[in-house]
Amino acid sequence: MNQEQPTKAGFVAIIGKPNVGKSTLLNAVLGTKLSIVTSKPQTTRKRILGIYSHDNTQIVFFDTPGILKPRYELHRSMMGYINDSLETADIIVVLLDATKENESNEFFNTEFLATLKKLDKPVVVAINKMDAVYNKKKILPLMANIHQSGLVQEIIPLSALENDNVRELVSAIEKHLPEHEFYYDEDVLSEQPERFFVSELVREAVFTAYRDEIPYSTEVQIVEFKERETGKWYISADIIVERDTQKGIIIGKGGSALKGVGEKARTAIEEHLGQPVFLELFVKVREDWRNNRTYLSSYGY
Repeated sequence: MNQEQPTKAGFVAIIGKPNVGKSTLLNAVLGTKLSIVTSKPQTTRKRILGIYSHDNTQIVFFDTPGILKPRYELHRSMMGYINDSLETADIIVVLLDATKENESNEFFNTEFLATLKKLDKPVVVAINKMDAVYNKKKILPLMANIHQSGLVQEIIPLSALENDNVRELVSAIEKHLPEHEFYYDEDVLSEQPERFFVSELVREAVFTAYRDEIPYSTEVQIVEFKERETGKWYISADIIVERDTQKGIIIGKGGSALKGVGEKARTAIEEHLGQPVFLELFVKVREDWRNNRTYLSSYGY
């Protein structure tokens, strides 16, 4: 840390529609996998806190769920995380999808602009997935529309997947950070406990292994997490579903499907922890858990 320069630190909320690449962007900024990423929308359900520290700058990112119209109590809880993040943040990063110019333009509607104006905070727009756009000039009308709102300080086209222009986004954020001492030690990447990230990695394995409604009907609870001085750590987790039919699909014939999920999750967990683990998975039915406030509260929503 350069003692001659003032220390800057602040909170930044990353918001956007489902599947625009918020988690991929956070992972690219931090240079490590913190948030789980799948091709399915609504992968992120809770507010993930990721901490970027470099020289005299610390940026505390909130990776939020995708903005959607709530269909379940679960969705209402997810939207609550977004509202909390916007209230807490010093800076707002709006992430748009360059491959969906129409949707991105619609995102900057009258209601959203009114919300930004009311919050009265610096706004940086990042237009993601530029690597998938052949004619880069196609996004110029989108950029002009955003600029005309008068509420945006910076517009950065980038590719989180290719790590292209991500550093430029960080620099744009740094300009608007308040002078403040660091909120966390420089070597801290997140305040979430390891149990949380382990449950997320199991859920990621479920999301990538199954189709249709199954991923969205599941939740993961860590039942036991035993660190051992010698030998493998022991982790036991429940995969929660809403119906018996879903339980059968998750388990598969002779337990083959669940075994595949377990193997994929265990590999990811061992990479994350840097430690061999014995992972045991069970499937439990909790009817309509996404609409049950008691269940949601026990799952941390």
